[in-house]
Amino acid sequence: MTPTSSRHSHPTWDTEEKSVFQSGIFYSARQALRRHASGGNILIAATVLALIIANIPGINSYYFDFWEQEVRLQLGDFNLFSHSGHPMSLMAFINDALMAVFFFSIGLEIKREVLVGELSSFKQALLPIVGAIGGMAVPVLVYYSLSRGTDYAGGAAIPMATDIAFSLGVLGMLGKRVPVSLKIFLTTLAVVDDIGGIIVIAVFYSSHIEFMLLGYAVLLFGVLLLGSKLRIKSKVFYLGIGGVIWFLFLNSGIHPTIAGVLVAFCVPATPVFAPSRYIKIIRSSISHFKSEEDPEDLDKRTILSNEQLNWLKKVESASDKVISPLQDLEDTLHPIVNYFILPLFAFANAGILLLGMDPASVFEGISLSVIAGLVLGKFIGIFSFSWLAVKLRLAPMPAHANWHMMASIAMLGGIGFTVSIFIASLTFDAAIPAQLDLLNHAKLGIVVGSVLAGLIAFIWLHFTLPKGVAPDAVDED
Repeated sequence: MTPTSSRHSHPTWDTEEKSVFQSGIFYSARQALRRHASGGNILIAATVLALIIANIPGINSYYFDFWEQEVRLQLGDFNLFSHSGHPMSLMAFINDALMAVFFFSIGLEIKREVLVGELSSFKQALLPIVGAIGGMAVPVLVYYSLSRGTDYAGGAAIPMATDIAFSLGVLGMLGKRVPVSLKIFLTTLAVVDDIGGIIVIAVFYSSHIEFMLLGYAVLLFGVLLLGSKLRIKSKVFYLGIGGVIWFLFLNSGIHPTIAGVLVAFCVPATPVFAPSRYIKIIRSSISHFKSEEDPEDLDKRTILSNEQLNWLKKVESASDKVISPLQDLEDTLHPIVNYFILPLFAFANAGILLLGMDPASVFEGISLSVIAGLVLGKFIGIFSFSWLAVKLRLAPMPAHANWHMMASIAMLGGIGFTVSIFIASLTFDAAIPAQLDLLNHAKLGIVVGSVLAGLIAFIWLHFTLPKGVAPDAVDED
């Protein structure tokens, strides 16, 4: 979300300032919906396809064997995609390399939100922060209460995630009936949720640390921070060194996706050119066009002169430099992440072999723990913590919202999917038969729980939202 700086500098706003702030909020909400809602549809398609292929006899063996193929990017004896000297499988490449790019994009989004978005104002962000804390803590407690003393108790973090693509996709199906304030609440909650997931992965999924390699990575982080301090704006600089840091993390025992987040925090958020300088360059270049010849002659031209080409190149170069490296990378990565990396991750990881699986097992063991965590834990945690924050007057209710809407949004938070499957894959080793069975049942619980949460939330919203257009949705077109 991108409110104007006046929200920090003026205790009271006039009508014009409110209009500017609200238009920024509407724009951010529209961008989030466009990016994530369509990505959620592709995720659903990839998941359904994976479930179908994984259960077709004669074909499913090719599906499961395919992910065991070795991946190499080798120069001599050095293979970039290797872990402890062994080549990565395609599945490991997706989960450890491509998902590092996903977490890199999350890191960029978190940094932007902290600098200029909803997380830049503590008062504005407090309600979704409190809701997210409840939405992480209660599902863990629900899961652990059902799994204590079992061999799957270590998966308590699985139901703590909220999938922003799926959840915003459900809201998108309801169109303009949903107040933009609720979309902002859900988006901010999911960002805070991502921060919690990152911390959990960093703390609980790192082992056998190689301190020498970690030391090299820390030194390179110092180089990135120094580069940011010296106003180095080259994206190649940050991505190149970031790739080396990823390799060092991969082989040091720290989960490599954390490298993606930390590198993102080093990417500069300030542009090379200030907007005022950019405008001057454009005006100067356009003035050359106007002064060179009559408008009629310009209309007749089909090929530009060398001077005109140079002026346009100045405009193009200035346009690149007025966008900060952080915003440029975030904008560039969104389609790659939403339309390629996450669908590929879903297609590779959601293939659960249901043949021979007892249908009753969905409602027992780890599957039941995950479903209860996502559907009950998420709902109770987000709703109760948000309710307390509003009743204690710590934070205001989202505009044009009521408690029915807040309850349905809390239920929508139970769509865990992507990060939940990712944490499940980190928790249980698919190479060990007993853990593979737990992993499959955990994934099944994630799919069933996410679908239940999404359906209940959609039906709840459909019958409780006003039939007309939400008051703050008028400017969304």
